[in-house]
Amino acid sequence: MINKLRHILAALFISQALHAQEPEVYDIVVYGDSSGAVTAAIDAKRRGLSVILVNPVAFPGGMSASGLGATDFLGRRNTFGGIASEFYDGVAAAYGKEFVRSFEPHVGYKVFQKLIADAGVTVAYNELLDRSKGVKMNGKRIESITTLSGKTYRGKMFIDATYVGDLMAAAGVTYTVGREPESQYGEDMAGVRRGDTSPRVHYTQKDKDHFIKDVDPYVKPGDPSSGLLPYVVKIEGLTNGQGDKKIQAYNYRVCLTTDPKLRIPIEKPTDYKEIDYELLLRNFDAGDPRVPALIEPLEGPGAKVDWNNMHAVGSDHPGANYEYPEASYERRIEIEKQHQNYIRGFLWTMSNSSRVPEEIRKKTAAYGLPKDEFTDNGGWPWMIYIREARRMVSDYVMTQHDCEGKKSAPDPVALGSFGMDSHCVQHIVTDKGTVQNEGVIWRVPPKPYGISYRSIMPKESECENLFAPICLSTSHVAHGSIRMEPVFMALSQSAAIAASLAIEKNVSVQKVDYAALKEKLVAAKQIVELKQIPRAAKPAPPKKAP
Repeated sequence: MINKLRHILAALFISQALHAQEPEVYDIVVYGDSSGAVTAAIDAKRRGLSVILVNPVAFPGGMSASGLGATDFLGRRNTFGGIASEFYDGVAAAYGKEFVRSFEPHVGYKVFQKLIADAGVTVAYNELLDRSKGVKMNGKRIESITTLSGKTYRGKMFIDATYVGDLMAAAGVTYTVGREPESQYGEDMAGVRRGDTSPRVHYTQKDKDHFIKDVDPYVKPGDPSSGLLPYVVKIEGLTNGQGDKKIQAYNYRVCLTTDPKLRIPIEKPTDYKEIDYELLLRNFDAGDPRVPALIEPLEGPGAKVDWNNMHAVGSDHPGANYEYPEASYERRIEIEKQHQNYIRGFLWTMSNSSRVPEEIRKKTAAYGLPKDEFTDNGGWPWMIYIREARRMVSDYVMTQHDCEGKKSAPDPVALGSFGMDSHCVQHIVTDKGTVQNEGVIWRVPPKPYGISYRSIMPKESECENLFAPICLSTSHVAHGSIRMEPVFMALSQSAAIAASLAIEKNVSVQKVDYAALKEKLVAAKQIVELKQIPRAAKPAPPKKAP
């Protein structure tokens, strides 16, 4: 009898030990480094669900806490609600105002921190997905994800709220990278857009993101045998509408200040090579008088600005990011470092080269990195601006036709309104032997438009319990409009609401009843239809900024 009892107790002990080692099963596991990751996790927690935010970086809020302070709703503040609106209200409150359009990075960071703390969301920081074997599937459902540190997170529902779509890709979901040809979706802005032959439509200024002067592309001007300048390519047979695997340029949204008490001077990079900036300098030599930057003042006392790319040659680094979406973590760090060094060198050149017009040189030299921003990183933003990466291909692909109102999704979960916008993809040699920017597009939708529920989830045949609201199913053209931070926040919150409904009804995400979902979206103050937009605030036409 005693031996039998011992066996029972031993078996019970082993069972309890094994159970203790088994990871908790969360209702929702959010994997993401974006602002949308925060809104999704908060919504789930507020609904009483068990949720964990697994963040591959060390801070919350993505670009909205890492330099993108000139907010890209640009006059369309009334097209989104929910937690996204709470975030911007919190930012305004931090300045003692009812409304602000721009804010300092540290303010965005603190507002995200407060929202997370108030909701009681658990965040696991610096946990990178094991992309090779870290996604465990059971049929068409994700059971768990495991990070490189060895931690496993089990869940009923998963939300990939990364800017690159690593979880989505590791789960075997179909995606694309690059630009579709015109013929694929019938978009007249798709694929290659030669800056020397494409119709150019800009909001503020003709040829704003193009060269307006003839600039020679060769190392030795006029001598093709001397080779091309860095970052310039010559492609035979390049015509408008061709598809390829190239993506629009990245940069860092650098926060700069002219306050002498805060200013950290921009030093010359140790590996600086003037030839890397010869294209910039030749453009000035040719007589382009424009400051190659969109400089947006930020709220607050520190004389700070959000410095963004603009015009022919700015802080964007075309061509340096093509590998990034599918690169290894190590290679991504190298690409990020390359961008940082390029932009530091760009700012130093703008501030010091005698070939830069004196007025522009003095203006740039007055700026430096702020001591009170990104204090653990020398004033430099934590995150590179990933304007485009992987894009899911699901049962509904958002296209130019949705943005232009030529078709409408019957199941909207958020509204888009920004211009269909792509920055330069590559500097090309034109037929007359000069440099021009290729890939630039810009066209403003006639009115806000709905973004389909089906565009934020995979095909049911691929995965039944996953959402990808950041790397959602869009064409390159439509993505240029949808890729705004407030829209990402709204889409991600909608994903969390849909996930909660799928759990409640015990169905796949594809089987969620849209009518029931819409009711919950509206209750959460999400704006999914034009008739919900407050009439008191007339949206101003957006300008091209991000």
